[in-house]
Amino acid sequence: MKINLTSVYVDDQDKALRFYTEVLGFLKKHEIPIGTDKWLTVVSPEDPDGTELLLEPDGHPAVRPYKEALVQDGIPLASFAVDDVHSEFVRLREQGVRFTQEPLKMGPVTTAVFDDTCGNLIQIQHSA
Repeated sequence: MKINLTSVYVDDQDKALRFYTEVLGFLKKHEIPIGTDKWLTVVSPEDPDGTELLLEPDGHPAVRPYKEALVQDGIPLASFAVDDVHSEFVRLREQGVRFTQEPLKMGPVTTAVFDDTCGNLIQIQHSA
């Protein structure tokens, strides 16, 4: 068994696609219209046949309060592995990404947390 799909709930799929592809560097995998929304996924350019991230609309009544509570408590919705948190922090900050936690070393793991502009906090991390 392996994970093939996971979701982040977004307030605007087109805005999310731009952020996740143009800023973070993911690749669009699927964009299939479903009514007023889309089945919209991105993948890592390092693993284009790997786990897909679904940019899922946050229209369900339970989702927005859930997202707001996580953000208020500073809890990331997802965590992405990077080779070097410090260099990704610099790269993303130069593109205007707002970080809520600058790089922080916690034992063998370094993390940082940013706002994805779509209502979520996302963590990046690497292990030493």
